[in-house]
Amino acid sequence: QVQLVESGGGLVQPGGSLRLSCAASGTFLVINVMGWYRQAPGKQRELVATISSGGSTNYADSVKGRFTISRDNAKNTVYLQMSDLKPEDTAVYYCTANVLVSLFALNDYWGQGTQVTVSS
Repeated sequence: QVQLVESGGGLVQPGGSLRLSCAASGTFLVINVMGWYRQAPGKQRELVATISSGGSTNYADSVKGRFTISRDNAKNTVYLQMSDLKPEDTAVYYCTANVLVSLFALNDYWGQGTQVTVSS
């Protein structure tokens, strides 16, 4: 009932910036928390940042001060502005959303992932 599509990944030099976008589409009542996770090779998937429908944010310590999560509720879209990127930020970034799809169905959805590579 819900699809999440990420965009904006790519190759960037250390110290550079990227903005990831994730748009939700389909049939649903309410999108609650949206967020970003990432998974580097050989590593477990880890939380990067989350944002509530009201704008409350949460960040991993490793990205505080460098990344900013935001959302446009009218567009059902969440963004991740990444600045001062470091090689250790290299990972597949996944968008996630907790969605009320019906009166009795509250589900988590995941995007397909977008590759971010930080390298000179």
